[in-house]
Amino acid sequence: TGRQPGPSIQGKPKRRWRYPTRDAVTSSPAVADGVVYVGSFDNHVYAIDAATGKRKWRFATGDDVSSSPAVVGGVVYVGSLDGRLYALDAATGQERWRTRIGQVISAPTVEDGVVYVGSWDGNLYAIDARTGDERWSFATGAEVFSSPAVANGVVYGGGIDGVLHAVDAISGQEHWQRSIGSQYSSPAIVGGVVYVGSVNGRLYALEAATGETRWRFATGARIASSPAVVNGVVYTGSDDGNLYALDAATGDKRWELATGGPIFSSPAVTADTVYVGTLEGILLAVDVESGTQRWSVRIGDAVYSSPAVIDGVVYVGSDDRRLYAIGGS
Repeated sequence: TGRQPGPSIQGKPKRRWRYPTRDAVTSSPAVADGVVYVGSFDNHVYAIDAATGKRKWRFATGDDVSSSPAVVGGVVYVGSLDGRLYALDAATGQERWRTRIGQVISAPTVEDGVVYVGSWDGNLYAIDARTGDERWSFATGAEVFSSPAVANGVVYGGGIDGVLHAVDAISGQEHWQRSIGSQYSSPAIVGGVVYVGSVNGRLYALEAATGETRWRFATGARIASSPAVVNGVVYTGSDDGNLYALDAATGDKRWELATGGPIFSSPAVTADTVYVGTLEGILLAVDVESGTQRWSVRIGDAVYSSPAVIDGVVYVGSDDRRLYAIGGS
């Protein structure tokens, strides 16, 4: 949903540390038990101490890692463009299993002992989280970049085929499908409604049970940013350079903020602040109620990575080959 558990940054933003990798960091960080897990285009998955920025371990895959890790039960699940999904021990980085499912940019979602993930081979997969065995696969019409969401026994996911699919989490049988345009945006599910953006420049609110449209909101360009839905408000970025806040029930616009650059990054929302990155290399903090910019920090290059906010610190990756930790003064 994009809701972040930690408090907002207090005072002026200040860089705590930055960790250098050997290539772009478009993967979005996951933070668990004081460790930041993230992938890099240098073919590695990293575990970084959240307090110090020191590396705990790194794991080499056979190609770029832009998939964002999921950390569940002491295991890191992450995909690679080498065509494999990996399960790694969160403490040591040792491989538990790998399974070949085609090139993976999609971030895994783990629910009830099953890993759900999309692949460039056009399938949504359900993989046993303990063994790596395939439980089922569902064929979409084309590559799947976005990350699936799971709610009430249903997996929601889509790709370049332009269709959002609702698939039974146990059997892999399709419940419904809805043509909404190609999706880089990943769905958020709140209160029986699926919120998702499209390359056609629209954000959709669909009935989770049927796929019927509740409302849709048009921006000026592609929506690759995944929506955050918090306290009855939907926050999303757009390639038109704006950050939007919409009423979750009606789709009416509450505010918009011109950010100065396209937004691929997905918003992270604390109690009073929205954090998001832009392709102009800016990390923004925005008031949730008014849409007023609180502060901005220039990161070294384009920010595709989505921020994580934990204990008053924002963690985010950049195309400048670094992972950043930004705290308060």
